[in-house]
Amino acid sequence: MKAAVVPTLGARWELRDVPTPRPGPGEVLVRVHVCGVCHNDVWLSRGVLPAPPRDPMITGHEAVGEVVELGPGVHTRSPGDRVGVPWVQDTCGRCDYCRLGLPLTGQSGMNCAAPVMTGVTTQGGHAEYVLARASSTVLLPAGLGFVAAAPLLCAGYSAWSALRASDPAPHERVAVLGIGGVGHLAVQYARACGFDTVAVTRSEDKRSTARKLGAGLVVGSGAELREAGGADVLLVTGTSYPAATEALAGVRPNGRVVLAGIDPAGAFTVGPDSPVWANRLRIIGSTHNGPQYLSEALDLAADGRVTPMTEVFEKEQVAEAVDRVERGAVRFRAVVDYR
Repeated sequence: MKAAVVPTLGARWELRDVPTPRPGPGEVLVRVHVCGVCHNDVWLSRGVLPAPPRDPMITGHEAVGEVVELGPGVHTRSPGDRVGVPWVQDTCGRCDYCRLGLPLTGQSGMNCAAPVMTGVTTQGGHAEYVLARASSTVLLPAGLGFVAAAPLLCAGYSAWSALRASDPAPHERVAVLGIGGVGHLAVQYARACGFDTVAVTRSEDKRSTARKLGAGLVVGSGAELREAGGADVLLVTGTSYPAATEALAGVRPNGRVVLAGIDPAGAFTVGPDSPVWANRLRIIGSTHNGPQYLSEALDLAADGRVTPMTEVFEKEQVAEAVDRVERGAVRFRAVVDYR
């Protein structure tokens, strides 16, 4: 099969022929139609985020396609099923974290001693075929195309999980910091639920897009957000924690700040002048918060209330897609076609 291989950390991705895997007990083989390029894929291939060595190294946790082969013992999936392969597939079931008996979430992947994580501890979805635990795959709703579904396996999952984690009341205002791969979906999810939605972005060229996506107001900073009346919820979807620190100024008393993005270098700071203690703000960490939220995120897109903005690349263009994601030149999710 053809796969996008990372030859060495920091090297340009290459399309190569590698052996096609075969499913073992409890696994399915998925014929990948498309796979999204998450910024975490890029960071993994650059060594910014840690991952165990693999040969070949194939990343990708936004793969969607069709089940073509079942491993022994699989009864919940059938050949021809349209599925997505999420980031966290399984845990070891034996370590101290697993003994807590918590549901399978992104938290599981970051705390289990030996998690099964697509494109991190196992070969990922940037290939013509990918293996997955059958129990971890999600059935795609009818009417939701593969290209639209792929970004929802991570970006949409993250955005919806963050909104749900903030538990907004019907009358509250939701602000989204960072209008990128996750943020442009967070704006749509908030608006689809009927919330007064504000986009916070310093990019002038994203302001009109944010309004088209459903933001009733667009501001450039936390100070501007405060002047516009503030927000009860701040969803931090970008990769700048210093920007998140500044945006605290726009959060109303008793508000919630949800950190849903990763900053590999910057720090989120609560200093002596921070409004956190005075305004009783809550800081909430959020990742992929449970398969029920992924299903909800997919259903909202299938209903037409949320539409990922994508740029599609042929598999022969995968290195170009990665380069553009790294430069922040994609609006807003790159999707690679492996058909």
